[in-house]
Amino acid sequence: ISHRRTQILMPQTVKSVRIHEYGGPEVLSFDDVEVGDPGPGEVRVRHNSIGINFADMHTRAGRYPLPHLPHCIGAEAAGTVEALGDGVDYLAVGDRVAYSSGGHALPRGAYCEARVMVADRLILLPDEIDDDTAAAMTTKGLTAHYLVFDVYPVGPDDTIAVHAAAGGVGQIICQWANALGARVIGIVGAPEKESVAAAHGCHHTLVRGRDDVVARVHSLTAGEGVPVVYDAVGADTFEESLHCLRPRGLLASYGTASGPIPPFDIFRLNQMGSLYITSAAFLWHLRNREEMLARARDLIDVVTRGDVKISIANRYPLANAAQAHRDMELRTTTGMSVLIP
Repeated sequence: ISHRRTQILMPQTVKSVRIHEYGGPEVLSFDDVEVGDPGPGEVRVRHNSIGINFADMHTRAGRYPLPHLPHCIGAEAAGTVEALGDGVDYLAVGDRVAYSSGGHALPRGAYCEARVMVADRLILLPDEIDDDTAAAMTTKGLTAHYLVFDVYPVGPDDTIAVHAAAGGVGQIICQWANALGARVIGIVGAPEKESVAAAHGCHHTLVRGRDDVVARVHSLTAGEGVPVVYDAVGADTFEESLHCLRPRGLLASYGTASGPIPPFDIFRLNQMGSLYITSAAFLWHLRNREEMLARARDLIDVVTRGDVKISIANRYPLANAAQAHRDMELRTTTGMSVLIP
């Protein structure tokens, strides 16, 4: 059976959330754009659900610059293949797929009804994974995978600490580490998030501003500290994370929701116990299709088994992307959020 196109499709007009300048949520513009035929190695995907990540806010604000303006933002989505370009023989029209363009492996531009994109970043979805779940979990789940299997391989003898444990990536890290047999200390930013973290894999849940996080982590580890802290918060939690580590422990920084980490004297790591720090980037852990698919298989497996539950707390119409950004930047959301075209 041939998967090649049987007709030439006319360009179509779709809605797209773009920025014409960098700035706050108010710069998001709901525009009409034209989408044409896929070229060699490309497909056209009709989006059914679009994931929202904190990196989208950094893109909008200019911290992750786009190649030109205006430009559609967004890194992940799930949908249906509408058309195939030449040379794409591993997908068929009608296939359900998801993708992540985290780390510039694919140009950003998911906040739209449909787009043309390279085919080799697409992940085929099984029937057990619906579109909202796929859109919410792809970037966050692939990130969690490389954090718990590569950046620091979590094992059954480990006690780990996870900041933003009620957030999207945090929930997946905590559940996955729990399934691997680790003891998980979840750290959240508000009391109302404590129960969310506890329900998603945390054995102990600490609230910043209420609990002395460093003292509690050390008391839970017989004074030793933890071998790894996963930290997506950044500036507000950097010092706290370092002080939670045991000698030769690792701070895995994979986000800066509260702002960039300030300049740091590396000799302090020597004084604090020969500590390690890594800035764990998506791009360098998903460098090719084979690596991406291997991680995706593990993610789909752990979700379909029920060891990791994907909690979608917020659904917004695509036209309300600005409100979604405002809600996330206030850090009042828990779990995952999606846009519905």
